[in-house]
Amino acid sequence: MSFLFSDDHTWLQLGEAGDTAIMGITLHAQDTLGDIVFVDLPAVGQVFAAKAVAGVVESVKAAADFHMPAGGEITEVNEALRADPSLANSDPLGQGWFVKVKLTQANDLQALLDEAAYQKSL
Repeated sequence: MSFLFSDDHTWLQLGEAGDTAIMGITLHAQDTLGDIVFVDLPAVGQVFAAKAVAGVVESVKAAADFHMPAGGEITEVNEALRADPSLANSDPLGQGWFVKVKLTQANDLQALLDEAAYQKSL
């Protein structure tokens, strides 16, 4: 499956049906923040609009909000990441995922970038 990226340095990987997604921060965000030491994840069941602040990532350098790349309801959080925030450093596009989302606004995906466009924006 391919990734879609926001200009807020988050990514989505769509599920097969296109109505669910996994979300996390990009490698660029992780590189900018440095060693991540804490991730404040939202609660299952919370609903967010696209661009809404969904939580906070804290590193040894700084703390930063992370924003939802598309609107939806949180269906699962990565408890392994909560227990070991360094997963966001070692594997930000894999085991370091943040949340799973049931997408509610399919048109939000139109504002996201494919990998080539995201890399060009950096």
